[in-house]
Amino acid sequence: MTDVFHIDVPYTDGPLAVIALSGEFDITTAPAVRSRALDLIAAGHPDLVADLTGVTFCDSSGLGALIGIWRCAKDAEGSLTLAAIPERLGRLLSVTGMDTFLPAYPSTDAALVARRGHRSTA
Repeated sequence: MTDVFHIDVPYTDGPLAVIALSGEFDITTAPAVRSRALDLIAAGHPDLVADLTGVTFCDSSGLGALIGIWRCAKDAEGSLTLAAIPERLGRLLSVTGMDTFLPAYPSTDAALVARRGHRSTA
């Protein structure tokens, strides 16, 4: 039995938006995540924080979606920051070297503080 997957956007403020995921982030859910994130970027929120607190599983499709979102955010002069990464996904990011491109924080609040500070000094 798979976990029901949810995508929420609990926060938007200027260029910043939080996209919160819960459930299994895999080949069946990754396209919806990518689509929602690209909609946020197009709506003027190029600095995204992905809250992964509720993610119970992430496969290579989920990782591929994160990389695609990161590239699109970067093209829009924005960023993708990860928050509350599950341990297994953290290992996957480390093994692939993506942890050097995708900053990660222990909580969404910490990621938002970091993004706001980065934006004001950029």
